[in-house]
Amino acid sequence: MSRTSYPAPPLPRAGQLRAWWRAPASPTALAWYLVQAARAHDAPLPVIARDNHGANQLEADLQTLIGTGPDLPVVAFPDWETLPYDRFSPHPDIISQRLAALHRLPSLKRGLVVVPVQTVLQQLAPRSYVIGGSFDLKVGQRLDLEAEKRRLESAGYRNVPQVMDPGDFAVRGGLLDVFPMGADEPLRVELLDEDIDSIRAFDPESQRSLDKVESVHMLPGREVPMDDASIARVLSTLRERFDVDTRRSSLYQDLKSGLAPAGIEYYLPLFFDRTATLFDYLPAGSLPVVCTGADEAAVAFWAQTGDRYEQRRHDVERPLLPPSALYLSPELLRERLNDAARIEVWAPEHARIADAHALGDQPLPPLPVAARDAPAGDALKSFLGHYPGRVLIAADSPGRREALLEVLQAAELKPPVVADLPSFLADDARFAITVAPLEDGFAL
Repeated sequence: MSRTSYPAPPLPRAGQLRAWWRAPASPTALAWYLVQAARAHDAPLPVIARDNHGANQLEADLQTLIGTGPDLPVVAFPDWETLPYDRFSPHPDIISQRLAALHRLPSLKRGLVVVPVQTVLQQLAPRSYVIGGSFDLKVGQRLDLEAEKRRLESAGYRNVPQVMDPGDFAVRGGLLDVFPMGADEPLRVELLDEDIDSIRAFDPESQRSLDKVESVHMLPGREVPMDDASIARVLSTLRERFDVDTRRSSLYQDLKSGLAPAGIEYYLPLFFDRTATLFDYLPAGSLPVVCTGADEAAVAFWAQTGDRYEQRRHDVERPLLPPSALYLSPELLRERLNDAARIEVWAPEHARIADAHALGDQPLPPLPVAARDAPAGDALKSFLGHYPGRVLIAADSPGRREALLEVLQAAELKPPVVADLPSFLADDARFAITVAPLEDGFAL
């Protein structure tokens, strides 16, 4: 059987500002078509999902469909997962992933960027902070530990007894333990006199040293700077613009002491002359994809933010910035999207759905395959006899794959095991099984 070629769905043509797609019945089928579109476009595709769940599901499906190759990266830019004006900060893992994504985006040549719509609305730190505030540590480099401690604190890193989370650092004798933002594991920098003698990854639980590395790229430790000049700027603004009792305000007093108060992210615009949005980080030629329901979700988020602002705005000990200082309005977001080429994914009930290109997925019939089904595997066997295309069974774990193989063999079906979906597509097998935790199945 020959290998199958899968064409990309229509993209905006030269001089055309948008292409319309009719949303397929399966979210995983949409992910499939996004992969084909990304392969056909010479710049990234930012995919704007309606909410966090949709973004997470889409990212997982894209990663599974593409595999582990570097040719088409999937970059997630997650939401803070806090409610507007919350008095606690996002988890360090989230900030780490966001900073890594922002640092990577300007140089991204191709691929997919997955982001929920409320996160697209956010005002962000400018590129000069995220890119310009990064630095390298290399073996053989001279390092003054006291000066490095001050630099890390100014960059927003937390001086802690034991490094556990992204953004932590600790100095012990001639050792600097640090968990760089954007890194998968913490690093131990060992000095010989005043030179970096070695850099090793280590396990934060056991403290056991792991592999050596020659260098590490250090991103800022927070989405806001914590150097003296930036803090002084915010304190001055709080005194001049807000009716705040500086002696009673924990926000003011924490900042004055050089501490980052919980929820400081909702004061981000005070730290910069100008903020940015995600659009400012995207390379030229990026082609946004607006998923079904994103516009409505943006309107709902904007209304929720306004309600939370009105409920909390009279607290003189913790003055709030208005929604317009923290977010793009839905109208401004739509203006930004309408200014350039884009793809709109419409639900079947959309008023102009007849104008949209139908993405060709077909509903799958029920195909029960479980040991308790009687007779097990017969529905699948019948489907294979009638379906003219290639079929890949995707199990969500190795254990589930082995259980399915037993059931299939009892039904006289013996699919070969393939490593992943890309391996199946590169092969000639008509029927196979793999481990691929997709949200749901689909047929093309």
